[in-house]
Amino acid sequence: MKPYRANFRFYEELNDFLPPDRRKRDIEYRFRDRPAIKDPIETLGVPHSEVDLILVNGESVGFDQPLADGDRVAVYPVFESLDIAPLQRLRPAPLRHTAFVVDVNLGKLARRLRMLGFDTAWRNDYADREIVDLARRERRIVLTRDRRLLFHREVTHGYWVRADDPAAQVDEVLARLDLYRDVKPLCRCLRCNGEIEAVARAEVWDELEPMTRRYYREFYRCPDCRQVYWEGSHVARMSAAIRAMVPASRE
Repeated sequence: MKPYRANFRFYEELNDFLPPDRRKRDIEYRFRDRPAIKDPIETLGVPHSEVDLILVNGESVGFDQPLADGDRVAVYPVFESLDIAPLQRLRPAPLRHTAFVVDVNLGKLARRLRMLGFDTAWRNDYADREIVDLARRERRIVLTRDRRLLFHREVTHGYWVRADDPAAQVDEVLARLDLYRDVKPLCRCLRCNGEIEAVARAEVWDELEPMTRRYYREFYRCPDCRQVYWEGSHVARMSAAIRAMVPASRE
Protein backbone atom coordinates (compact mmCIF):
# COMPACT_ATOMS: atom_id res chain seq x y z
CA MET A 1 0.00 0.00 0.00
CA LYS A 2 1.30 3.43 -0.94
CA PRO A 3 1.91 5.49 2.23
CA TYR A 4 -0.29 8.49 2.91
CA ARG A 5 1.18 11.93 3.48
CA ALA A 6 0.25 14.83 5.76
CA ASN A 7 1.96 18.14 6.52
CA PHE A 8 2.57 19.28 10.10
CA ARG A 9 3.58 22.74 11.32
CA PHE A 10 4.43 23.44 14.97
CA TYR A 11 4.24 26.95 16.42
CA GLU A 12 6.08 29.02 19.00
CA GLU A 13 7.97 27.14 21.74
CA LEU A 14 6.77 23.73 20.53
CA ASN A 15 9.64 24.09 18.08
CA ASP A 16 12.03 23.63 21.02
CA PHE A 17 11.21 19.91 20.89
CA LEU A 18 12.14 19.57 17.21
CA PRO A 19 15.56 19.18 15.59
CA PRO A 20 16.80 22.45 14.05
CA ASP A 21 16.04 21.40 10.48
CA ARG A 22 12.34 20.90 11.32
CA ARG A 23 11.65 24.07 13.27
CA LYS A 24 9.19 26.70 12.00
CA ARG A 25 8.55 24.93 8.73
CA ASP A 26 6.26 22.33 7.20
CA ILE A 27 7.12 18.74 8.05
CA GLU A 28 6.01 15.94 5.77
CA TYR A 29 4.73 12.95 7.70
CA ARG A 30 4.16 9.58 6.00
CA PHE A 31 1.80 7.02 7.49
CA ARG A 32 -0.52 4.08 6.83
CA ASP A 33 -4.04 3.41 8.08
CA ARG A 34 -5.58 6.38 10.00
CA PRO A 35 -3.77 7.00 13.31
CA ALA A 36 -5.23 9.33 15.93
CA ILE A 37 -3.53 12.67 15.46
CA LYS A 38 -1.95 12.53 18.94
CA ASP A 39 0.33 9.69 17.75
CA PRO A 40 2.20 11.53 14.95
CA ILE A 41 2.50 14.66 17.09
CA GLU A 42 4.41 12.66 19.72
CA THR A 43 6.26 10.62 17.10
CA LEU A 44 7.62 13.91 15.76
CA GLY A 45 8.87 14.71 19.27
CA VAL A 46 6.30 17.05 20.83
CA PRO A 47 4.64 15.91 24.10
CA HIS A 48 0.85 16.11 24.08
CA SER A 49 0.85 17.85 27.48
CA GLU A 50 2.34 20.99 25.91
CA VAL A 51 -0.25 21.16 23.11
CA ASP A 52 -3.48 23.11 23.54
CA LEU A 53 -4.85 23.60 20.03
CA ILE A 54 -4.75 21.54 16.83
CA LEU A 55 -6.12 22.77 13.52
CA VAL A 56 -6.57 20.27 10.67
CA ASN A 57 -7.26 21.98 7.37
CA GLY A 58 -8.30 25.04 9.37
CA GLU A 59 -10.73 23.20 11.69
CA SER A 60 -10.15 22.68 15.42
CA VAL A 61 -9.92 18.99 16.40
CA GLY A 62 -9.14 16.84 19.42
CA PHE A 63 -6.32 14.37 19.99
CA ASP A 64 -8.48 11.48 18.78
CA GLN A 65 -9.05 12.95 15.30
CA PRO A 66 -8.01 10.36 12.64
CA LEU A 67 -5.28 11.63 10.34
CA ALA A 68 -6.15 11.51 6.64
CA ASP A 69 -4.12 11.63 3.47
CA GLY A 70 -3.31 15.21 2.48
CA ASP A 71 -4.20 16.78 5.85
CA ARG A 72 -2.50 20.03 6.81
CA VAL A 73 -2.02 20.12 10.57
CA ALA A 74 -1.13 23.19 12.66
CA VAL A 75 -0.19 22.52 16.29
CA TYR A 76 -0.12 25.27 18.92
CA PRO A 77 1.09 25.46 22.55
CA VAL A 78 -0.94 26.48 25.60
CA PHE A 79 -2.53 29.90 25.19
CA GLU A 80 -2.78 31.59 28.56
CA SER A 81 -2.85 35.23 27.56
CA LEU A 82 -5.00 34.82 24.45
CA ASP A 83 -8.71 34.14 24.19
CA ILE A 84 -9.29 31.10 21.99
CA ALA A 85 -12.73 30.34 23.42
CA PRO A 86 -14.34 30.14 19.93
CA LEU A 87 -11.95 27.29 19.13
CA GLN A 88 -11.80 23.83 20.66
CA ARG A 89 -9.36 23.44 23.51
CA LEU A 90 -8.00 19.96 24.01
CA ARG A 91 -8.87 19.89 27.73
CA PRO A 92 -12.05 20.52 29.69
CA ALA A 93 -10.56 23.57 31.40
CA PRO A 94 -7.79 26.06 30.61
CA LEU A 95 -4.49 26.01 32.45
CA ARG A 96 -5.75 28.18 35.27
CA HIS A 97 -5.51 25.85 38.26
CA THR A 98 -2.04 26.97 39.22
CA ALA A 99 -0.90 24.09 41.38
CA PHE A 100 2.41 22.55 40.41
CA VAL A 101 4.29 19.33 40.92
CA VAL A 102 8.00 19.85 40.29
CA ASP A 103 10.53 17.17 39.44
CA VAL A 104 13.51 16.38 41.65
CA ASN A 105 15.95 18.46 39.59
CA LEU A 106 14.10 21.74 40.16
CA GLY A 107 14.18 22.15 43.94
CA LYS A 108 15.34 25.79 43.82
CA LEU A 109 12.53 26.65 41.41
CA ALA A 110 10.03 24.92 43.72
CA ARG A 111 11.20 26.96 46.71
CA ARG A 112 10.90 30.21 44.77
CA LEU A 113 7.41 29.35 43.54
CA ARG A 114 6.35 28.67 47.13
CA MET A 115 7.84 32.00 48.17
CA LEU A 116 5.64 33.66 45.55
CA GLY A 117 2.57 31.91 46.93
CA PHE A 118 2.06 29.13 44.39
CA ASP A 119 0.91 25.68 45.50
CA THR A 120 4.04 23.67 44.65
CA ALA A 121 4.53 20.00 45.49
CA TRP A 122 8.18 18.92 45.53
CA ARG A 123 10.42 16.36 47.18
CA ASN A 124 13.97 15.45 46.31
CA ASP A 125 13.06 11.76 46.08
CA TYR A 126 9.97 11.82 43.86
CA ALA A 127 9.79 8.93 41.41
CA ASP A 128 8.31 9.69 38.00
CA ARG A 129 5.26 7.57 38.86
CA GLU A 130 4.62 9.69 41.98
CA ILE A 131 4.79 12.89 39.93
CA VAL A 132 2.33 11.53 37.36
CA ASP A 133 -0.07 10.33 40.08
CA LEU A 134 0.04 13.68 41.90
CA ALA A 135 -0.54 15.56 38.66
CA ARG A 136 -3.55 13.40 37.82
CA ARG A 137 -5.07 13.18 41.29
CA GLU A 138 -4.64 16.82 42.31
CA ARG A 139 -4.81 18.42 38.86
CA ARG A 140 -1.26 19.74 39.11
CA ILE A 141 0.86 21.15 36.30
CA VAL A 142 4.07 19.17 35.84
CA LEU A 143 7.24 21.29 35.68
CA THR A 144 10.21 19.27 34.56
CA ARG A 145 13.57 19.24 32.86
CA ASP A 146 12.89 15.68 31.67
CA ARG A 147 11.00 15.76 28.36
CA ARG A 148 10.08 12.09 28.63
CA LEU A 149 7.85 12.77 31.63
CA LEU A 150 5.60 15.00 29.53
CA PHE A 151 4.82 12.18 27.10
CA HIS A 152 3.06 10.14 29.79
CA ARG A 153 -0.57 9.72 28.76
CA GLU A 154 -1.90 10.66 32.21
CA VAL A 155 -0.13 14.04 32.23
CA THR A 156 -2.61 16.56 30.80
CA HIS A 157 -0.81 19.80 31.74
CA GLY A 158 2.94 20.11 31.72
CA TYR A 159 5.78 22.42 30.87
CA TRP A 160 9.36 21.64 29.96
CA VAL A 161 11.55 24.22 31.72
CA ARG A 162 14.20 25.43 29.30
CA ALA A 163 16.42 27.64 31.50
CA ASP A 164 19.20 26.31 33.75
CA ASP A 165 19.43 29.23 36.19
CA PRO A 166 16.73 29.17 38.94
CA ALA A 167 16.00 32.91 38.65
CA ALA A 168 15.56 32.58 34.89
CA GLN A 169 13.37 29.52 35.45
CA VAL A 170 10.98 31.54 37.63
CA ASP A 171 10.68 34.27 35.01
CA GLU A 172 10.18 31.66 32.28
CA VAL A 173 7.37 29.85 34.10
CA LEU A 174 5.55 33.01 35.24
CA ALA A 175 5.82 34.66 31.83
CA ARG A 176 4.88 31.59 29.82
CA LEU A 177 1.84 30.78 31.96
CA ASP A 178 0.90 34.44 32.48
CA LEU A 179 1.02 34.19 36.28
CA TYR A 180 2.56 37.47 37.42
CA ARG A 181 -0.82 38.83 38.52
CA ASP A 182 -1.38 35.72 40.67
CA VAL A 183 1.67 36.21 42.88
CA LYS A 184 0.79 36.28 46.61
CA PRO A 185 4.13 36.44 48.43
CA LEU A 186 4.92 34.78 51.73
CA CYS A 187 1.68 32.90 52.24
CA ARG A 188 3.11 29.36 51.92
CA CYS A 189 5.53 27.35 53.98
CA LEU A 190 8.86 27.07 52.22
CA ARG A 191 9.53 23.79 53.98
CA CYS A 192 6.39 21.80 53.13
CA ASN A 193 4.12 23.99 50.94
CA GLY A 194 1.37 24.39 53.55
CA GLU A 195 -0.61 27.66 53.77
CA ILE A 196 0.65 29.59 56.79
CA GLU A 197 -1.84 31.10 59.26
CA ALA A 198 -1.67 33.83 61.88
CA VAL A 199 -1.26 32.42 65.37
CA ALA A 200 -1.41 33.96 68.86
CA ARG A 201 1.99 34.53 70.45
CA ALA A 202 0.91 32.56 73.51
CA GLU A 203 0.39 29.47 71.37
CA VAL A 204 4.01 29.42 70.17
CA TRP A 205 5.67 30.99 73.23
CA ASP A 206 7.46 27.83 74.30
CA GLU A 207 8.98 27.43 70.82
CA LEU A 208 10.55 30.88 70.67
CA GLU A 209 14.07 31.98 71.51
CA PRO A 210 14.36 34.69 74.22
CA MET A 211 15.28 37.46 71.76
CA THR A 212 12.41 36.53 69.48
CA ARG A 213 10.00 36.70 72.44
CA ARG A 214 11.34 40.12 73.31
CA TYR A 215 11.23 41.85 69.93
CA TYR A 216 8.35 40.30 67.96
CA ARG A 217 4.60 40.30 68.53
CA GLU A 218 3.07 38.78 65.36
CA PHE A 219 3.58 35.14 64.46
CA TYR A 220 2.46 32.68 61.83
CA ARG A 221 2.46 28.90 61.70
CA CYS A 222 2.22 26.23 59.06
CA PRO A 223 -0.60 23.89 60.14
CA ASP A 224 1.01 20.99 58.29
CA CYS A 225 4.62 20.89 59.50
CA ARG A 226 4.14 23.29 62.49
CA GLN A 227 6.98 25.60 61.38
CA VAL A 228 6.69 29.02 63.08
CA TYR A 229 7.34 32.25 61.17
CA TRP A 230 7.70 35.89 62.19
CA GLU A 231 8.74 39.08 60.43
CA GLY A 232 12.41 39.07 61.28
CA SER A 233 15.35 40.32 59.23
CA HIS A 234 14.98 37.35 56.90
CA VAL A 235 11.68 38.80 55.67
CA ALA A 236 13.48 41.87 54.34
CA ARG A 237 15.89 39.62 52.44
CA MET A 238 13.04 37.53 51.07
CA SER A 239 11.12 40.66 50.06
CA ALA A 240 14.14 41.87 48.12
CA ALA A 241 14.37 38.49 46.42
CA ILE A 242 10.67 38.67 45.53
CA ARG A 243 11.07 42.16 44.06
CA ALA A 244 13.89 40.80 41.91
CA MET A 245 11.70 37.91 40.71
CA VAL A 246 8.63 40.10 40.16
CA PRO A 247 9.78 43.56 39.08
CA ALA A 248 7.24 46.37 39.06
CA SER A 249 7.06 46.26 35.26
CA ARG A 250 5.68 42.73 35.47
CA GLU A 251 3.04 43.30 38.16
